[in-house]
Parts: sequence; C-alpha cells; structure tokens
Amino acid sequence: MMKFVILVVVAGIAFRMLFGIWPWQMWAESEKSQKRAQARTLLGVSRDASAEDILAAHRRAIKDAHPDRGGSSDAVHAIDNARDLLLEQSRRKNDL
Repeated sequence: MMKFVILVVVAGIAFRMLFGIWPWQMWAESEKSQKRAQARTLLGVSRDASAEDILAAHRRAIKDAHPDRGGSSDAVHAIDNARDLLLEQSRRKNDL
C-alpha cells in the first residue's frame, strides 16, 4: 500500500513538472470550460463573442423563456447565469 501512495505522489509531482499545474487544477479548469461551452450553446453565441453579442443573445433568449410568454423561471435563471458567466470571461479577456 505504501508503494502505491509513493507512486501517486511521484506521479503528481511529475505531472506538475511537465504541465505546470497540479492534476486537480486541470480538472477544475476542464469543468469551467464545459460550463462556458454550455452557456455559449444556451445563448447561441460563438467562442469569440463580444460583450455586446452576449447581451443581444441574452435579450433574444429571455424573450422566449420568460414566464409571461409560457417559459419557466428555471429557464430564465439558466439564461441569466449563462450571460453572467460569459460576460465574466469576456471582461477577463479585455483586461489582459
């Protein structure tokens, strides 16, 4: 059992040396990337969409999903979360 633990530790350190990040950090980034992809699909925008494109897509999507038009509040929340996530990413790109 001790050999296995040592092997895992050495593998983690080797991963860090090769890629510059720990394995769990890569998994977390992968999860964020998947959430952004889902948000882009929900709003129907491309990967390089500007903040204005994201806001326009949000307006279009919210019109169809609004509870007054037969949509649901869950859909509205999902669309709002997608907008917020993509706008946050867009702001980070502009800051760099």
